[in-house]
This record gives sequence, C-alpha cells and structure tokens, in this order.
Amino acid sequence: MESQAPTDQENIPMRYRKLGSSDLEVSEISLGSWLTFSGGVEAEQTRACTEAAFDAGINFFDTANVYGRGAAETAWGEILSKHPRDSYILATKVFGEMSDTDSGLSGEQIAKQIDASLTRLQTDYVDLYQAHRFDASVPIEETVEAFQKVVEQGKARYLGFSEWTPEQIQAAIDIAGPDLFVSSQPQYSMLWQAPEAEVFPLCEANGISQIVWSPLAQGVLTGKYKPGQPIPSDSRFASETMNVSKDRLITEPILEAVQRLVPIAEGSGMNLPTMALAWVLRRSELASAITGASRPEQVHANASASGVELSGDVLRAIDEALGDVAVKGPALAPNAQTGVKHR
Repeated sequence: MESQAPTDQENIPMRYRKLGSSDLEVSEISLGSWLTFSGGVEAEQTRACTEAAFDAGINFFDTANVYGRGAAETAWGEILSKHPRDSYILATKVFGEMSDTDSGLSGEQIAKQIDASLTRLQTDYVDLYQAHRFDASVPIEETVEAFQKVVEQGKARYLGFSEWTPEQIQAAIDIAGPDLFVSSQPQYSMLWQAPEAEVFPLCEANGISQIVWSPLAQGVLTGKYKPGQPIPSDSRFASETMNVSKDRLITEPILEAVQRLVPIAEGSGMNLPTMALAWVLRRSELASAITGASRPEQVHANASASGVELSGDVLRAIDEALGDVAVKGPALAPNAQTGVKHR
C-alpha cells in the first residue's frame, strides 16, 4: 500500500492555512490547553510544551476561560507574554461556568468575560474570540451584538463559535452576514465524522473555516489503548482530571478498530497519530487541527503531520478498518444545545 507520506516527516516544514475570511494564516497543527494546561500537567511542562510549539512552527494557540476556571489562560499569559505579540495567534472562548452566577452568552457576560480573559492572558486583544457553545436561553441577537462590540472595541480581531448546529449558524448569519464569524470549532476525527454532513458545507459556503478539536480522539487514535488490556498508568484516561469521554471512547469495538489502523499507518511509513492528523487535514475546509500535549516530544510529533498527504488507497483502507464504529451523519456534540431564541 502506497502513500504520499515522506519517510522522514521531521523534515517537513509547518504549513499554514488561511482562517476563513480573516487575514490570519494559522499553522495546520495548533496547540490546545483543554485538559492539560488547565491543571492536568505541571507549570514547567506547560512551558516546555508551549516553547516546543514555537520551535515546531506552531503559531496558533487555543484556550478558553473555563479551562481550569482561568488556570489555562493564566498559564499562557505568563508564557506567551514573553514572546512578541505578533509572533502568535491567540484564541480563547466564552460560555462555560466561571462561578455560580457567571456563565452563558448574555451581553453582560460576554463583556465581563472578555476583560477577565485579557487580564489573565496578559494581552490587549485576542486574535479569535469564540462562543464555546450556543446559549439557547439568550436571544441570539443579544449574543451577536455583544460579540460585535468586542471587535469594535479592539478586544478581539475576529469571532468564531464551537459546536453550533446548522440552524444556529444560519440564524447568526441571517442577522449579521457571513463575515461575522471566521471559524467553527467542532469535534472531528476518524471516530467522530459528524460535522462532515452539514456543518462543513454550510460553513464553507459562508467562508468559515474549521479548527477542529480532539483530532486524536483524546489519545485513542495514538493506539496506546489496547483491547482487553489495562489503561496505561501514564495516559490521559488514567488521570482523574483528564479522563473526560472515557466511557464513550474506551470500548472494545473502538479499540479493536483502532488496532486495525496501526498496520495501515506503518505500511505507509508513518505512525498512527500522524496518519490520524493527516486524515483530518485532508479536508480543505480545515484551517487547523488542535492538539493537546503533556510533553514537548508530543508537540513535535504532532507538528510533523503537517503536509503529510494520504493516498486514495490508504483512505479506503482506513474506511474499511473503521467499519461501523465511526459516528457519521448529523449528531449533537457533547454539551451542545439545540434551538434558537429570538427577541
């Protein structure tokens, strides 16, 4: 089985893609801070992984106010502020519960939370400010106007959203036009292909790029979790603070399918994580794949997937190996809401 993947992936320079209708060029592989830098790993590891990202050509860093209730933003504020502000593209999000009275996408909350995020991040602006989920309890007009005000005030350059349904995306576009948002952040991997059905085409028609999370299915697509074997003690799913989605992903059918992928990758001159990242990047709708890391070597390994292309034979073999374990067709993502409220 042949692939267009080079044998020495370390020598491929990072590639960059335009983020929607913006003037931002983001690295194909980006660094996220969801489960790791919000408290899952120590400060020195966070610093080492972040510096490794710069070394690898990664310029896009994605976080959220709710990750560790400010901990991830604070960590990156300390680290990124030592770099020239124009040397990285910084994204954060708003929606999650920051206190018993602070959550959601009301105008008041968006105004309050952007200022808090900027303080923690030690910057005057973020390049991308995203709605972490949709808030069906707030009129969408209020949410849209509040986000527009953040941009008008110079606190964010561009806007995005995460895990909105097609109905919700279209409602915002109907209010403010297709230039309101430049990015969509859905879960997307070999195991979760749901956005391909409706979200990808709707966004592409409106100039909105995808920056996808969990492209390695929280580490399952590294192949480290074996059917019938204990979870490795040094892995994410062995951690009480990082084992989100364990019950959904650690199943015998999924783990067996993942093991069927391993020889396909090896026969193509790459490892499974590289093939999994190259698989999501095969889609032109993507601007970047957000990866997590707890060690610098993981950052470099993930970055090496940029520019790797998979042949038609490899893509067909992947489909066959996955069988029916992949989620395809429209499906509601974790913590996503349906419906739209209007004034």
